[in-house]
Amino acid sequence: MATKAKAPAVQLHVKSGDLVKVIAGDERGKTGTIKSVNRSTQRVIVEGLNLVTKHNKPSAKNPQGGITKIESPMHVSNVKKVDSANA
Repeated sequence: MATKAKAPAVQLHVKSGDLVKVIAGDERGKTGTIKSVNRSTQRVIVEGLNLVTKHNKPSAKNPQGGITKIESPMHVSNVKKVDSANA
């Protein structure tokens, strides 16, 4: 079975801690700060946006289990850097 070739890391127009505005998708028009950047997949995680529900199975650590909301990565082309002075 052949392994998938890893995509090379590219330079992006945003970095962690930048204030960005979402320009496409369900979260269009909202602003937030970038928590993390994955340069090889060209995806960013914006704080408080693009939330998905995760179902947690009960375990020894978390005997109750339950449903939690976590931020999901979005493609870097869907965000635009915003000047903090103009926000």
